Amino acid sequence: MGWATITHPFHPLRSQRFEVLKTRRVAGIDTLILRHPERGSYSVAREWTDWGQPEVSAESKGTVHKLALGPLLQLADVALTLSKRAQELDE
Repeated sequence: MGWATITHPFHPLRSQRFEVLKTRRVAGIDTLILRHPERGSYSVAREWTDWGQPEVSAESKGTVHKLALGPLLQLADVALTLSKRAQELDE
């Protein structure tokens, strides 16, 4: 079936490549049955390998969060006012 590399950041076999024996769905999770040269076969979640689907970012879903100019200008005015008051207190 090919080869898969463990990509999950906390998996103890991260960055290691294994032969894929078969794919299976267990409890609603797509898994790969991999062959370890010393330990035999074992299963790992497909998303923990380079066979997993890349995560879709918010930008590609069409949701982009933008800040409105008006509230930012008001915030800048408040910061400027507080800065001036702090200077007056220091004098």
